[in-house]
Amino acid sequence: MSMPQNQIQMQMSQAWNDFVQQMEKSIDLLEENINEANEMTNICTDEWCRATEHVIDDLANSLFSISEPRGSSEADSQKIKDLKRRVHDLYANYRDVYKKIS
Repeated sequence: MSMPQNQIQMQMSQAWNDFVQQMEKSIDLLEENINEANEMTNICTDEWCRATEHVIDDLANSLFSISEPRGSSEADSQKIKDLKRRVHDLYANYRDVYKKIS
């Protein structure tokens, strides 16, 4: 039985694109929460800060360990770079919020 290579590569590419889209949604949600916390410092409890830092760490670990599928486009590579930059910026914003409440 021969391997349907094209079909497998297409499915893997689609799964990778879905993963990247969900990562982007997660970053959007986290960014929204951090911006809210910046405006309303009463949200920023120690528990919230620890949980937020763990989420940022998990997102960063996932993004920095991802490998792009064979044949991915330059746009795909740029998207990953942009997401990594956003996570870095999110952490900087989080640290600013944390300093406000400390």
